[in-house]
Amino acid sequence: MCLGVGLQHGALPTVGPRTLDHHVAVVISAGRGWCTAPDGRRRQITAPALLWIIPGVPHHYAADPGTGWDESFVDFTGSATDTYTELGYIEPDRPVVPLADTAPARATIGKIARAARRGNPLLEVETSAAVHELLVVLRRARADTDADGDPVLQTLARDAFLPLSVAEHAARHGMTPAALRTAVRRGAGCSPKDYLLGIRLGRAKELLIATELPVAAIARRVGYDDPAYFSRLFTRRVGTAPVRFRDRQAHSVPGGWSTQIPDPDDPPLVG
Repeated sequence: MCLGVGLQHGALPTVGPRTLDHHVAVVISAGRGWCTAPDGRRRQITAPALLWIIPGVPHHYAADPGTGWDESFVDFTGSATDTYTELGYIEPDRPVVPLADTAPARATIGKIARAARRGNPLLEVETSAAVHELLVVLRRARADTDADGDPVLQTLARDAFLPLSVAEHAARHGMTPAALRTAVRRGAGCSPKDYLLGIRLGRAKELLIATELPVAAIARRVGYDDPAYFSRLFTRRVGTAPVRFRDRQAHSVPGGWSTQIPDPDDPPLVG
């Protein structure tokens, strides 16, 4: 059941501290602010982001008075919220969720606002149905997952050696290139191009050290059909040509990224 809906922006008044008996999804589309976490510590919120208000849990938040923010929100309740929580669509332990894009969520909230107009005989049915839609949209918009709910960095690393452009990688994830850039930058602190390049060149170094494969074969294995382009790129980023890099290294592999997915907190570096 939808209990309320709203869209507002600017230097809004501080909310709380207070405790509600229902859920609220607050979508922050622009600006920044803060909220108090359940442990009492203040957390910064930077758009695009989702703020969850969980029933029975005290909350306290506000937009930055200097910048304000653009928010839209929906209050809702019902037995289905337990199932959505079990499925990970609602995250009580994660009050602030980075989003890749807020446009779909705002469009759905706008639909709820229109359905909630006075005199609509189908108000309860239409608004409640749209809340289900909103929860799905918010799950898809999470900055750390793609349209299928898969972790973006892990699946991007899995496909790193395919000869694909960033736009093609985004399409495989069901995302726009802009959404993919946001997701990767939030997760790894760099662009998708640099993230993929780090994985590719890290693997190329391993193969140069541990095998006697020709440079052209290594280039193809890490996703480059043009060996000359690969050699120029390797030289520019690593500081030495692939053949010279091989000659300088001992024939042992000091670890790397060939058998593990890169840690989002410690992405591979090109150097």
